[in-house]
Amino acid sequence: MVKVKIEPGLYDRARRAAAAAGYSSLDEFIADCIEKGIQRQKIEEQEGPVSDQLRGLGYIE
Repeated sequence: MVKVKIEPGLYDRARRAAAAAGYSSLDEFIADCIEKGIQRQKIEEQEGPVSDQLRGLGYIE
Protein backbone atom coordinates (compact mmCIF):
# COMPACT_ATOMS: atom_id res chain seq x y z
CA MET A 1 0.00 0.00 0.00
CA VAL A 2 1.19 3.49 -0.87
CA LYS A 3 0.81 6.37 1.55
CA VAL A 4 -0.18 9.86 0.44
CA LYS A 5 0.15 12.99 2.55
CA ILE A 6 -2.79 15.38 2.64
CA GLU A 7 -3.51 18.43 4.74
CA PRO A 8 -5.31 17.74 8.04
CA GLY A 9 -8.31 19.90 7.06
CA LEU A 10 -8.76 18.03 3.80
CA TYR A 11 -8.45 14.72 5.65
CA ASP A 12 -11.24 15.71 8.04
CA ARG A 13 -13.51 16.84 5.19
CA ALA A 14 -12.86 13.60 3.29
CA ARG A 15 -13.54 11.52 6.41
CA ARG A 16 -16.88 13.28 6.96
CA ALA A 17 -17.84 13.00 3.28
CA ALA A 18 -17.00 9.28 3.26
CA ALA A 19 -19.17 8.67 6.30
CA ALA A 20 -22.05 10.74 4.91
CA ALA A 21 -21.91 8.91 1.57
CA GLY A 22 -21.90 5.50 3.24
CA TYR A 23 -18.43 4.31 2.24
CA SER A 24 -17.06 1.51 4.37
CA SER A 25 -13.75 3.31 4.84
CA LEU A 26 -11.95 6.52 4.04
CA ASP A 27 -9.58 4.53 1.81
CA GLU A 28 -12.52 3.30 -0.28
CA PHE A 29 -13.87 6.85 -0.61
CA ILE A 30 -10.51 8.29 -1.66
CA ALA A 31 -9.91 5.48 -4.18
CA ASP A 32 -13.35 6.12 -5.69
CA CYS A 33 -12.70 9.87 -5.90
CA ILE A 34 -9.38 9.28 -7.65
CA GLU A 35 -10.95 6.80 -10.08
CA LYS A 36 -13.74 9.26 -10.93
CA GLY A 37 -11.19 12.02 -11.45
CA ILE A 38 -9.18 9.82 -13.80
CA GLN A 39 -12.30 8.92 -15.77
CA ARG A 40 -13.27 12.62 -16.07
CA GLN A 41 -9.79 13.40 -17.36
CA LYS A 42 -10.04 10.65 -19.98
CA ILE A 43 -13.40 12.01 -21.14
CA GLU A 44 -12.01 15.54 -21.38
CA GLU A 45 -9.01 14.28 -23.35
CA GLN A 46 -11.35 12.48 -25.78
CA GLU A 47 -13.70 15.44 -26.13
CA GLY A 48 -10.91 17.92 -26.82
CA PRO A 49 -10.15 16.87 -30.40
CA VAL A 50 -13.85 16.42 -31.20
CA SER A 51 -14.65 19.89 -29.90
CA ASP A 52 -11.80 21.32 -31.96
CA GLN A 53 -13.13 19.61 -35.08
CA LEU A 54 -16.69 20.81 -34.47
CA ARG A 55 -15.43 24.31 -33.80
CA GLY A 56 -13.42 24.23 -37.02
CA LEU A 57 -16.49 23.16 -38.95
CA GLY A 58 -18.50 26.00 -37.43
CA TYR A 59 -20.92 23.85 -35.44
CA ILE A 60 -19.86 25.31 -32.08
CA GLU A 61 -18.18 28.54 -31.03
